[in-house]
Amino acid sequence: MPPFIHIVGGGLAGSEAAWAAASRGVSVVLHEMRPVRGTDAHQTDRLAELVCSNSLRSDDAQNNAVGLLHEELRRAGSLVLRAADANRLPAGGALAVDREGFSAAVTAALEDHPLVTIRREEIAGLPPGEWGSTIIATGPLTSPALAEAVRAFTGEESLSFFDAIAPIVHRESIDFETCWFQSRYDKGDGADYINCPLNQEQYRAFIAALLAGEKTEFKEWEKSTPYFEGCLPIEVMAARGEETLRFGPMKPVGLQDPRQQARPYAVVQLRQDNALGTLWNMVGFQTKLKYAEQTRIFRLIPGLENASFARLGGLHRNTFINSPRLLDPSLRLKVRPQIRFAGQVTGVEGYVESAAIGLLAGRFAAEEALGETSPPPPATTALGALLNHITGGADEKTFQPMNVNFGLFPDFPREARIKGRDRKTAMSARALADLDGWLNAARVAAE
Repeated sequence: MPPFIHIVGGGLAGSEAAWAAASRGVSVVLHEMRPVRGTDAHQTDRLAELVCSNSLRSDDAQNNAVGLLHEELRRAGSLVLRAADANRLPAGGALAVDREGFSAAVTAALEDHPLVTIRREEIAGLPPGEWGSTIIATGPLTSPALAEAVRAFTGEESLSFFDAIAPIVHRESIDFETCWFQSRYDKGDGADYINCPLNQEQYRAFIAALLAGEKTEFKEWEKSTPYFEGCLPIEVMAARGEETLRFGPMKPVGLQDPRQQARPYAVVQLRQDNALGTLWNMVGFQTKLKYAEQTRIFRLIPGLENASFARLGGLHRNTFINSPRLLDPSLRLKVRPQIRFAGQVTGVEGYVESAAIGLLAGRFAAEEALGETSPPPPATTALGALLNHITGGADEKTFQPMNVNFGLFPDFPREARIKGRDRKTAMSARALADLDGWLNAARVAAE
């Protein structure tokens, strides 16, 4: 029998894992429960569906850890980055994509691959032993039945938090007598964002409305679930202090209202959400306000008085495992090594990070199926730093979701340490050089 693996979950991690394994010549059966069973956040049955156009974040490979991870994934043959680059939207220095075009490209690539079989079905428990090598890449919205099966088998309580979705506005409903196009500090094309200015009085009124607005009530079992700090609801941030938003998503720094020839007191930015430019996402405005309250309160923002919303904000519950305790360095479940985990369910936060762990899981599983062995990526790379963090670098007692960042990378030797912005540039250069060495060694070993 030729080698093959099973992958549960067709999100970014599962799709990337399937592509990585199939590209090595290993047959893949990819199990995706949509549309048989839906989720609280997905709207289609396509693979690798995104909920936000800028979910892939900064593309600066020299000074930003996420941008560095983009470049590493490109060099490693990532399907996700190939589809993202092909469906890119203007967004300054960020990698924003047309969400429908992106997921359609990933879906088509996997459907057309001769070694990939896609089965639309829910896997309600742990994969059966006869499957052999299996990757669970069910993401933050793992079905309750599978999450409970994992919890029961490992003896670990699942950890969870709420992730929030920002509203999307129809461009035609935005008042351009008030709003203007400009990127912060004129980065990128210099006009990739729509800016809605607020004076001090308008800002204070908006904050008061946010705090008084009626919020979604959590179920009893949800009340103790913490938020992820990198994606707090707008009203939760506002509750931390009246000026919090003015130093966060509503900061006016780097912008100038062309009509007033001055920097506004605060600003709301909208980012293009589709290739046609008809839909615009409210940057940083993820929320748990009730729908009617969102419409009322967000129309207090100058320029959005008559806003028409293509999608209102909402919440979804994320689930992840205690990876430092449960997984070995190649992402295998210690108590059942034929099962690997990949993506956000491992405790990496963000679509890019999810795809990265999917790629690694697919490579590891394929090498194992082919009887090959190679070391993990160096910890000096973004891929290696993420892998190291979730498989032992983090404290298992306090483990929480983590985005890729330079704090996960090993520092330079004391005598060679660099400070300031040059340090990030040097870390990125070291990472790409080490990644190229790792990829070349893996190619030689495979030959």
